[in-house]
Amino acid sequence: MGATMRRSTQAILAASAASMVYGQGQVLDLGTVDWTLTSPNFSYINVPGKVPSQVHLDLQASKVIGDPLYALNEFNLRWIAFSNWTYTSTPLTSLNANANSTWLVFNGLDTFATVEFCGQHVAATNNQFRQYYFDITDIISSCNSPVLSVNFGSAPIIANATAALPGQETWPWDVQQLYEFPNREYIRKEQSDFGWDWGPAFAPAGIWQPAYVVQLPPNDVYIRNTLVDVYREGQINLLPPDQSKDWVLNASIDYVGSLPADAALYYTIRGGNDLLDLSGRLANLSSYGGRLTGSIAISSDAVDLWWPVGMGSQTLYNLTLSVIGSRNNTLATVFKRIGFRTIFNNQTPVSQQQIDLGVAPGGNWHFEINGHEFYAKGSNFIPPDPFWPTVTKDRLQILFDSVVDGNQNMLRVWSSGAYSPDFMYDLADEMGILLWSEFEFGCALYPADEAFLENVAQEVEYQVRRVNHHPSLAYWAGGNELENLELPLANKSDPARYPQLQAEYETLFLDTIAPIVFGNSRSISYSPSSTTNGWQSLDFSRRQPITQRYNNLTVGSIYGNTDHYNYNPPQAFNMSTFPIGRFANEFGYHSMPSLQSWQQAVDPEDLHFNSTVVMLRDHHPPAGGMNTSNIYNASIGQGQMTMSAQLYYPVPNKTDSLANFSAWCHTTQIFQADFYKAQIEFYRRGSALPERQLGSLYWQLEDQWQAPTWAGIEYDGRWKVLHYVAKDVYEPVIISAFLNISNHDFEVWAVSDLWSSVSAKVNLTWYDWTGKQLDSNPISENVTIGALNGTQILSSNVDTLLADHNPTNAILAMEVTTHGKLPNSDTTQTFTHKNWFHATSLSNSSLVDPGLELSHSNETSKFTVRATKGVAAWVWLDYPSGAVLNFDANAFWLLPGEPKEVGYKVKSDTTSGRWVDGVTVRSLWDNNVR
Repeated sequence: MGATMRRSTQAILAASAASMVYGQGQVLDLGTVDWTLTSPNFSYINVPGKVPSQVHLDLQASKVIGDPLYALNEFNLRWIAFSNWTYTSTPLTSLNANANSTWLVFNGLDTFATVEFCGQHVAATNNQFRQYYFDITDIISSCNSPVLSVNFGSAPIIANATAALPGQETWPWDVQQLYEFPNREYIRKEQSDFGWDWGPAFAPAGIWQPAYVVQLPPNDVYIRNTLVDVYREGQINLLPPDQSKDWVLNASIDYVGSLPADAALYYTIRGGNDLLDLSGRLANLSSYGGRLTGSIAISSDAVDLWWPVGMGSQTLYNLTLSVIGSRNNTLATVFKRIGFRTIFNNQTPVSQQQIDLGVAPGGNWHFEINGHEFYAKGSNFIPPDPFWPTVTKDRLQILFDSVVDGNQNMLRVWSSGAYSPDFMYDLADEMGILLWSEFEFGCALYPADEAFLENVAQEVEYQVRRVNHHPSLAYWAGGNELENLELPLANKSDPARYPQLQAEYETLFLDTIAPIVFGNSRSISYSPSSTTNGWQSLDFSRRQPITQRYNNLTVGSIYGNTDHYNYNPPQAFNMSTFPIGRFANEFGYHSMPSLQSWQQAVDPEDLHFNSTVVMLRDHHPPAGGMNTSNIYNASIGQGQMTMSAQLYYPVPNKTDSLANFSAWCHTTQIFQADFYKAQIEFYRRGSALPERQLGSLYWQLEDQWQAPTWAGIEYDGRWKVLHYVAKDVYEPVIISAFLNISNHDFEVWAVSDLWSSVSAKVNLTWYDWTGKQLDSNPISENVTIGALNGTQILSSNVDTLLADHNPTNAILAMEVTTHGKLPNSDTTQTFTHKNWFHATSLSNSSLVDPGLELSHSNETSKFTVRATKGVAAWVWLDYPSGAVLNFDANAFWLLPGEPKEVGYKVKSDTTSGRWVDGVTVRSLWDNNVR
């Protein structure tokens, strides 16, 4: 940034994946300026501020407040959200008062801001997710004290005032999901800032994204945003692209400043596996309203494809876009990193060819990468912190390492948080993680007045254009649980008004958002709701082509995707309660975090299961308002975890209270993992059944604080039992047992998500808990598993199978081994998966002490676990505080005499390696040990 810059080809190729803009003007990064934070509500507060930052973070840095995430500070610090705050810069003396034009550019103001420069009003903002840019040329030309101030109003107060406006839109009382601060649906701010059932409510404010002062000479521009769209010739959103066609690269830059009438747009593409070097002038050039656009065709044979992890290589190219003036001078340059791929969300009607293969009629709902169906394995991503400025690329790198290590290839980036930063997409591009992305609306209906729609339109336009070039971008959804939850609630509560509410919903999510997505991107599919029965018909002669299916369903047909939550523990493993659909995009159950995580946020005297602090950090079910002592709702969530642990596992009853608390927390994690395991196996088996089910994304990947939640990864990166178990059942080839709890019918299936058929060896052996083999003729046979399919190994009745044995003392060991190739790989691998089945709950089983032994080898940097006396269920390697790591395997089962070598990957360590000496091992049997 700053003066004219020249860069060598080598330097460009080595540049960061993030966008970089170079021009002739001066760009002042406001993050390099000193700021002061004050409040008109509190005259004694005058502390340093930062950009980007938020008020809570700056107050914490100056020790005005403690850690917002500690104990009950969520409630204690509400005074911050109910106050106004002002960020004031030191004089910006480096600015040139005689520049041809001067602009303020804010990439994110959270949320209600009044901007003043040189003591003069510049603008007011009301959307956290928009990029704002203001021409202050006239102001600076007569400015004596170039001071910038940004005054933030209280978002909760303004939301309440907006809701109270005469004639304001309202909805039936039970439609809008209320967490803590009310009226979030009226404002364009991160919805989870007002509370959610897995996170706190802080409603922060601040300049939360980078901000700049841009000064330009005549005939010069600053590129504020860039769209790059890579698609196949003739490709249309929502229809399958023709993989034989060449590529089209459409590029469009948004700028401030003045551009010569004959300005041109040039491109260079370099990199890839064959070190491609293409360059030239973009054709079909158009310039209008601060936007310069052009396109070029690229031969399909000239580039290599980008693939998700486990399906091929993540080939990326460096794209340079240069704005060239009439004297062949470079006015501005922007760098992007792109990949060539098609990612298509297939909601087309099931074809006759599919029906002939056994697929049920109805509508498809799955993803296809470069023309190939694949099984989407993953989870749901929430904001990893209540304060986004703390979320760095390094922090997300650790989290995304766990995604890949956990055999996941897709994340659903949940709506009602904030739009993902570019560096998050950069990491996903590099690591092959597909990001199903959503606009920030969820668990509510929203206004449809002209001002609200225009505000949203500006937000959507900016965000779609900003991230479209990333090959990891898989999909856009309008919002969370709108079609399957909010609209049905509205219809039930006020059927007479429902047609109006549905029309308003379509005005926002179909008539406003869809045309913006399709007008900027030919490469991405869109649906108005995360969970949906899909579209019923398409008409591309209309500006908005989608007619939603809603509940226009045909009996015997299957449509759309599903979510599933069941908080009735006795029914947890009843497969008849699991939804049958084409794709599972949400399902789950909450659990406690580990003792190590609790100790980060709770005083020692509060470390017991039903302490006030622990309970009030359980936000399920939501408090439904501002009550800071809502023990009743919290007790429901705590009770659900307690009942599930008691029903299915030995109940911890240890003499030491801290050890007992830790054991209870761990047991809730085992139930959570067990419940998810049952569903993931059920959905994966669906790839071989008429529903042709091709996706499992559980709720949720990670935590944003230390509390009871649905997460599989705790706030500091520590894996819960869930993430280990999901890693296991997301292996490419698995074997699973299925019990109908009503009639005890029993099946065993082997399932593969490989893209070619494989021959596999299957072994099924019954044991008692001492490890004695019960059957004299265990099943051992060779089977064929089809591509992206499964095969049934056994169909029987468990009562028949165990007629001669006590079900409480019988467990089935299952194993499948095959040799195959991952998609687009020339290397043959061996895939082995082991699984276990018990006919009765483990709380009623005849567990024995497995006699676990643990050793560590400094030479191999691996642990070895051995059971010496009996079968060990849910073996767990635990490690002390001070480090974050993941083991190669955990939460596994062992036969007596069977050694298990376990490696590990250290993510962070403040113990200088001493954590190794604190590693312990336990199994479910240890719940019985006082």
